[in-house]
Amino acid sequence: MGKVVNFQRQKSGRAGGIPTILAAIGIAGATGYFGPGLMGKLPLSNGVQMAASSRAGTIVGRASVIDGDTIEIHGERIRFNGIDAPESAQPCADSGGRIYRCGARSAEALSEWLAASSPTTCKFVERDQYGRFVGNCTRADGASVQRWLVRNGYAMDWPRYSNGAFAKEQSAARSEKIGIWQGTVQPPWEWRAAQRGKADTSSVVSPMSSATSPAAASEQSGACNIKGNISRNGVHIYHVPGQKYYAQTRISAGKGERWFCTEQEARAAGWRRSQQ
Repeated sequence: MGKVVNFQRQKSGRAGGIPTILAAIGIAGATGYFGPGLMGKLPLSNGVQMAASSRAGTIVGRASVIDGDTIEIHGERIRFNGIDAPESAQPCADSGGRIYRCGARSAEALSEWLAASSPTTCKFVERDQYGRFVGNCTRADGASVQRWLVRNGYAMDWPRYSNGAFAKEQSAARSEKIGIWQGTVQPPWEWRAAQRGKADTSSVVSPMSSATSPAAASEQSGACNIKGNISRNGVHIYHVPGQKYYAQTRISAGKGERWFCTEQEARAAGWRRSQQ
């Protein structure tokens, strides 16, 4: 069994013939826990399931990297608090002016670094507009994930949300010209805005035929034709062309719905693919 974390101090006992959950929970492989935090159930190594009951808390487990600032633990998408890493498809220029995918490089470096000291612990801060868990995360050795990413030039301090918490690390990485600072880079939040602008201005509406309604024509969105829809229950689902409900799905930006250019982009933003 792996490292043992004391979840709460409570002696084992029985109530109605059912053993109470032991105070120590082993973390090994896919096992882990939600601290007083998120609704859900997690399988323990002895087959018992534990339900977490409150709205905020801590998640501990083996992390799967989605991109340079987003991971997943036990099926929960987690966005790092106060930093922003280049998007997976975002290009940067190195010291020689050569273009490379800096977002993909950040994700690769993060994956290797987290794997070297697992599990990862993330403490809840808030839910973002996409419903993702936003948290402050550390490796098993206590090292801050956000500080490491910014200090090594794989992400930027995001003043809008950090209040400059990682400005010192960013200044050091920039002065040493490491990571994204070795050449030229556009702040990820600006790059995303630019891509949305391109999608809006490049929208091409073909001349309407008798079979094309004005409503359908107004939804043409160039290459960014994946529809990010929010259900009545608040579930974020995306539809790709050819799916059953794609044509009848309408996108309302006022409700927080949006268009995506790729499925990877949609998943990174917290949407899941429609099953139909």
